[in-house]
Amino acid sequence: MATKIDKEACRAAYNLVRDDGSTVIWVTFKYDGSTIVPGEQGEDYQHFIQQCTDDVRLFAFVRFTTGDAMSKRSKFALITWIGEDVSGLQRAKTGTDKTLVKEVVQNFAKEFVISDRKELEEDFIRSELKKAGGANYDAQTE
Repeated sequence: MATKIDKEACRAAYNLVRDDGSTVIWVTFKYDGSTIVPGEQGEDYQHFIQQCTDDVRLFAFVRFTTGDAMSKRSKFALITWIGEDVSGLQRAKTGTDKTLVKEVVQNFAKEFVISDRKELEEDFIRSELKKAGGANYDAQTE
C-alpha cells in the first residue's frame, strides 16, 4: 500500500517548531499504518533522542538556536532516523517516503539520515548546522 501523509496535521506541527514564540523545538513524524502523522513533540532535545529507538523509523524537524551574544539565529534540521532493527524493505521505503515529508517540511539548513545514536548528539548536529551556515561570525572565536 502506498504511503500517504496527513498534510494538515503535519503542517501544524511543523509551524509550531518554526514559531519563535513557541517553546516546542522538535516534532517527530511517524508512521500510523501507511500514513505519516505527527508524533511526539517537545522542548528538550534529549527527549527527542529518547524517541529514536532501534525498532523505529521516523522523521524529525528540530530547531536549534545558534550564534553568539550579539546575534542569535534559529537553524532548522530535518532528521531521518532509521533504527538498527528496521527491516531492509522499510529502510528503502523511508527514502521514498521522505519526499512526502519534504512537501510539508520545506525550510531547513541541513538534512541528516542517521541510524547511529552517536550522530544524534546535540553538539554534533549543532556543529554540522554551523558548517552549513557559511560565514562564521560567532564573536571571532574560531
